[in-house]
Amino acid sequence: MRIGELSERTGTPRRLLRYYEEQGLLVADRSPNGYRDYAEGCVNRVLQIRGLLDSGLSTRIIKQILPCINDPRGIHVSDATPETIAILEGERRRMTDRIACLTRSREAISEYLDAVRRGSAGVA
Repeated sequence: MRIGELSERTGTPRRLLRYYEEQGLLVADRSPNGYRDYAEGCVNRVLQIRGLLDSGLSTRIIKQILPCINDPRGIHVSDATPETIAILEGERRRMTDRIACLTRSREAISEYLDAVRRGSAGVA
């Protein structure tokens, strides 16, 4: 498939798809006219990359672990280096801290909304 179709199917701008390719995260064949030609599996690969980026991982870390991810529903690990394990443990701690912060923020917003609703219930 061409880059426009991959962009449409994944909701990823073409510019980002080219960036993923430059970073070694995505591979495209080239047709005789020079157009990129992506395999069907690239749809899941792009969705994996987007999910990992959304979780806060850098493209450098994603490049290290992406070869271990063969299935969009699971991670299959083979021969992870101690450095990769240490990086991922650090990222997991950072994510855990972020989740805790987001949970506290969500609870504060919920309490505020409850208070606002209680306060406006008596106003007519």
